[in-house]
Amino acid sequence: MSRVVSDAESSDADFIVYSTTICPYCVAVKRLLDGKGLTYHEINFDYEPDVRSHVVMETGHRTVPVVIDNRGPNPMFIGGFNETQRFLK
Repeated sequence: MSRVVSDAESSDADFIVYSTTICPYCVAVKRLLDGKGLTYHEINFDYEPDVRSHVVMETGHRTVPVVIDNRGPNPMFIGGFNETQRFLK
């Protein structure tokens, strides 16, 4: 099982947000989700560095945030802040 699927299955949140501590786009995506009344489970690469390589390998996305829509039957990779903003319009 992939790391992203495992993280999604273990969470009841609407979205999974992979982030780092000092990242303005990570703060922005969390504010966006909060503003829309959506829940998220944050996994910070600074505290779980081994997770990053798995997420990059599975999504191809090398920057943060990495946002996964966890509302459907299968977790769906959205992208970063800009992609998430467009996705939620």
